[in-house]
Amino acid sequence: MHTKLLDRITIEPGQCGGRPCIRGLRMRVTDILSLLGAGASHQEILDDYPFLEEADILASLEYAAIQSDHPILIAA
Repeated sequence: MHTKLLDRITIEPGQCGGRPCIRGLRMRVTDILSLLGAGASHQEILDDYPFLEEADILASLEYAAIQSDHPILIAA
């Protein structure tokens, strides 16, 4: 895991409903993930949102990977 990338993810209560954003901007992690899920390439995203950097996209993916990696406990 590239924990330095995660420094790009910010969570502020008064911004975007407290959802994870990129570098304090009003671009949510979920916005980037949705674009990727819809088939946008990294370059397309960077062209459409010039304030973003490649590392922001990678940070979003890293954040999503960490959030989705949790154990499910089943009572025996």
